Amino acid sequence: MVNPIHMGVVGAGYWGPNLARNIAALRHTELSYICDIDEQQLEKIAPIYPSAKCTTRLGDLLEGNIEAVAIATPVRTHYQIAKKFLAAGKHVLIEKPMTSTCIEAQDLLNLAKKKNLVLMIDHTFNYTSAVKKMKELISKKELGELMYWDSVRISLGLFQHDVNVLWDLAVHDLAIMDYVIDEKPISVRAMGMTHYAKGIENIAYLSLKFNKSFIAHFHVNWLSPVKIRQILIGGKNKMLLYDDMLTSEKMKIYNKGVDVEETREGVYKKLVQYRLGDMHSPYLQNTEALHELLKHFVEVVRYGKKPISGADSGLRVIKILEAAQKSIVNNGREIIL
Repeated sequence: MVNPIHMGVVGAGYWGPNLARNIAALRHTELSYICDIDEQQLEKIAPIYPSAKCTTRLGDLLEGNIEAVAIATPVRTHYQIAKKFLAAGKHVLIEKPMTSTCIEAQDLLNLAKKKNLVLMIDHTFNYTSAVKKMKELISKKELGELMYWDSVRISLGLFQHDVNVLWDLAVHDLAIMDYVIDEKPISVRAMGMTHYAKGIENIAYLSLKFNKSFIAHFHVNWLSPVKIRQILIGGKNKMLLYDDMLTSEKMKIYNKGVDVEETREGVYKKLVQYRLGDMHSPYLQNTEALHELLKHFVEVVRYGKKPISGADSGLRVIKILEAAQKSIVNNGREIIL
């Protein structure tokens, strides 16, 4: 008989109820605690999970008989809360972004290693069948040598009070790119603009430079009248479009490109030919990404598997976001990573 892993959820606001629902549905896992400072929010969620203790005291979870905790609180609180649970010997899953600074992220990573505990980040999109297929295609060189990454994540969005649009939206696509592409960026440039909340950019453009002839660009916006969630990846053999807003055929692979040949007149005269081929849309399983993430988290805790979205990936994403903020403050200056 497999002993269940007892888990708690800290934060019962926007994302916490989703975590609670999926934890409660997992096999060999028990939702033991739900913690939030808002008693009214706890009163709403308590009847749904009668076996879980709802509390406003973080100490109840720290002292309680749980092995792991999922944290879904404001970003500015991630570091202090996660550090307390790691120090208490609990495995931790943190909602994205991991922390507010690289120093905080590195400290949590070091503490988790020292205590031999699992520290994972809720980079949910990395557990979708679409992103898994994306990684498979790139790993197998199906697209050929990669040339560019264009990402758009815009909507008339939910304004955050403690992070700007890069930390709220770009974090998703940065985590996806970190997962599917082995090459890591060497520098960052970013431009952003604040229209409403002082010091919190609501629109931003981020560009990443790599050692190879590959460039990545991210456009994020809380002020768009339409909602767009697209990633376009260009390879020398094929090109890939991922549109998360579609209900079917979310991913399309185009056998299109450019072939360049030198002519007899010499190296400075080149013949450019456009290659137009078929479009293929691979089959993608319709599974809930958060369920897959939590199932993976439990497997990492139980069997010591290597995490897909471990603290190291969380730290790499924070480094880019921190550099991007520095670039915005310096009017788009290149920041070396």
